[in-house]
Amino acid sequence: MALTRSRAAARRRRWTAVLGATALAVAGGALAAPAGATTTSQPVEFQTRCVPPPIAGIPPITGTTTAEITVDKASPKVGDTVTVTYTITKPAASNPVDLALPADIMTPSGKVTLGGAQSGAVTVNGPKKNPPVPGKGSFPAFSMTGTFTVTQAGSITLSPGDYNIHTSYLMELDTPCTVLNPPAPVSETVVASPVTNPNTRALSLDTASGDPGVRVTVNGSKFTPLTDVTVVGRAGAAETADKMTVTTDSDGSFAARLKVNDVATTGIVAYEGAAWDPDKGAGPAAYKVVVPAPPNSQTITAAVTAGELSMTQAGDAVELSSVDFGQGGAATGALKTVTVKDFRGGPAGWSLTGKVTDFTGTGGSIGAGNLNWTPACTAKAGSPSACAAGSSGPVGSGGATLASTPNGALTGGEFTIDAGLSLDVPAFTAPGSYAGVLTLTLS
Repeated sequence: MALTRSRAAARRRRWTAVLGATALAVAGGALAAPAGATTTSQPVEFQTRCVPPPIAGIPPITGTTTAEITVDKASPKVGDTVTVTYTITKPAASNPVDLALPADIMTPSGKVTLGGAQSGAVTVNGPKKNPPVPGKGSFPAFSMTGTFTVTQAGSITLSPGDYNIHTSYLMELDTPCTVLNPPAPVSETVVASPVTNPNTRALSLDTASGDPGVRVTVNGSKFTPLTDVTVVGRAGAAETADKMTVTTDSDGSFAARLKVNDVATTGIVAYEGAAWDPDKGAGPAAYKVVVPAPPNSQTITAAVTAGELSMTQAGDAVELSSVDFGQGGAATGALKTVTVKDFRGGPAGWSLTGKVTDFTGTGGSIGAGNLNWTPACTAKAGSPSACAAGSSGPVGSGGATLASTPNGALTGGEFTIDAGLSLDVPAFTAPGSYAGVLTLTLS
């Protein structure tokens, strides 16, 4: 099959810590890829049956509708409200009468079908706005919006549903159009994450420095009520011997008088459980043990400033090998190298995930689940964290992990992530160019 390269119409750079996106296109088997589009949506075509008003005296019209669905949140959380826009770029129906219709007399309405992790329908409505429509002329494109609340975590698909064109000129008329073989193809997919309870624990000190052996008052809040909490000094990422245990009150607060002896102390932390857990702790709150300088001496200090978690890509175009019509098989290639830099210097690790849309083209589509990857991750020498590659297997619209690092006392480093790609192309996929968008999210 002939191989072409396609580009997404728009760019997206959505930051969780940093987000990258790569679009993949296959023409009989070759992939081409642009960087992140503002949405993973894609236009789809589906057969509809439109019934003109009885006054028109014409039979129902069976034709092709072209439409696209977009959302304002591609990665919502359970409980979030998502705004849906259903745009019909080419209605199957047209002005059923010889009389020209003036501007701003059309009011569209319709439904968007939810599938996957959440089922149901979203009611959408459009404004009373349109250009003039000549007699027997095609209806213009129009958009409708509505909202739904995310109730389930996972991939939620959105497909165009039935729509109606209401005209208010001389008389009130409706032209309802129904999807002949519901549901229509998926135009947009959102990946909803479960609600997580943020760590709101907080720590404060009554002073930021003191002589060796001085007791510092450590105040904690928003911990679990009536729970034992360890309060301990830190020398960098390591705990010192300056440690005590207190019990929170009924509000989850405490006040501890910690005696700090270790001159290497740089901060104080507090946590629930047997060991430090960033999800159940607070701090470090900066603290310095002041050692009196000997006569005729000078104290020299230096600071290390924490940076950011970031990601870059070596390119935004990926080509896979072509496959032959009638033979099908694996179209193979490699993801453009991704570099992750974790210069935060804290206890949290990171996760890099990816999801892909269906590969669509003039001849149909190839499902998102047909794209597989084999991840690999290498940590630069000296990096405090070890990098774990994700599992080999399908990427899909629900997403999969490309690479990650664990939480630890001190995390960070520079990491190189690659992946072999393989798209399973069915044997009799129609020749042509097929495109999908692979979105990477770093968090």
